[in-house]
Amino acid sequence: MRLRRENIDLPEDQGCLRWVLGVPLGLLYAPAAYFCYLALVSRPSPRDHPLRSDMQGLTHVSITLCAIGLLMTLTPVFRRTMGKWWYILPLLLAGVAYVRSLTV
Repeated sequence: MRLRRENIDLPEDQGCLRWVLGVPLGLLYAPAAYFCYLALVSRPSPRDHPLRSDMQGLTHVSITLCAIGLLMTLTPVFRRTMGKWWYILPLLLAGVAYVRSLTV
């Protein structure tokens, strides 16, 4: 006799679960996007301007926040519930922040 296994990921529960899992990611990616934006719009003129090290620090913080978000999305709960587009945003933000840290 084969036992029927109940699926714990019911479709009606996924909407609420997406909100519960998406809010921490949003709280991570919002400051990362803001720091990346600040690093992109700042234009220090002289080569030895102290703002350059601040901009590099902002890009490193942005990259770190994106890495934390990516590590969170690699857990099985996130992979089952959230879509694959949650990987695109942190990779894009981290890539832009990395290029900006090199070009400061």
